Amino acid sequence: MFCMTWIAGITTLLVAFALTAISGKFLIPFLRKLKFGQTIKEIGPTWHEKKNGTPTMGGIMFAFGSTVALIVGMFILTVNHTEATGTEAVDHIRVWSGLAIAFGFGLIGFIDDFIKVVKKRNLGLTAKQKTVFQLILCIGYVATLAMSGAVSTTVIFPFIGQFDFGWVFYPLVVIGIYFVVNAVNLTDGIDGLASSVTVVYAIVFMILTTMLKFDSMYIFAAAIAGGCLGFLVWNFYPAKVFMGDTGSMFLGGAVVALAFGIDRPMLIVFAGIIYIIEALSVVLQVISFKTTGKRIFKMSPIHHHFEMCNWSEIKIVSVFTLVTALFGALGIFSVFLEL
Repeated sequence: MFCMTWIAGITTLLVAFALTAISGKFLIPFLRKLKFGQTIKEIGPTWHEKKNGTPTMGGIMFAFGSTVALIVGMFILTVNHTEATGTEAVDHIRVWSGLAIAFGFGLIGFIDDFIKVVKKRNLGLTAKQKTVFQLILCIGYVATLAMSGAVSTTVIFPFIGQFDFGWVFYPLVVIGIYFVVNAVNLTDGIDGLASSVTVVYAIVFMILTTMLKFDSMYIFAAAIAGGCLGFLVWNFYPAKVFMGDTGSMFLGGAVVALAFGIDRPMLIVFAGIIYIIEALSVVLQVISFKTTGKRIFKMSPIHHHFEMCNWSEIKIVSVFTLVTALFGALGIFSVFLEL
């Protein structure tokens, strides 16, 4: 059975990669024809101005590729299971609710992108609108997992132990999910960064799901990894297309779903360390400026700070991806110690 699960996962990854990469041949020219180009912020690095007009909303590519691949992988996995069990039913809920939250956040991002490209500005939905829609999604996702028994209020802290939060768990994770999704969104600031980091994140979870025997979530992780790899064909420096909020929000939902899908939300602290650092750099910058009038970083999120320190985009992506791999390996080791 392990062999068939492995085959289903690799097939899923390859299908996601192929569909995403091939879709770029058609979607990118279509986005150019519609003049759906990115409007670059004037407050950003001056050398980003040359990216003005680059097609955006490219996240549609991996949302499509990963979804089709996930369906293919789940079909292969399901037809080779001789009988359904209660555990498998819950695993399926984890997968499809995970896809639902990814699409839900992706839809919010799509609306945001659409407003931006139509009105030719860098502001789409208002912060209040985004917050309300995102919190509704977070609550719906957590409620779905809770009612299906797919999540426990007892949280495992890597290398430390576990603690039962009781009912406090639910409001805490709603806030946590909201934070993580927006952290992923902030990571998408230079060519290939969010997609490269998320490829490694998803591969880490392919390993974790194998170790913990979450076959369905293994397929989900493979679909996300393949989709991001396919997108990098077009998004690596110099990018021919940006994922936009459509893509970064979709990935944010997927990142959350992978961790909650194996009931190990705290592993985001390891495998998703870059997302967290990016978000915290913004929070610290704002707090520092409002309280002291001084900035900690030359610019935030922190990848822009390194740009201002004359790091190339390729160097930033390489270092951030390596950090993700190292901390992801630490997360894998923590799970190994549990077994």
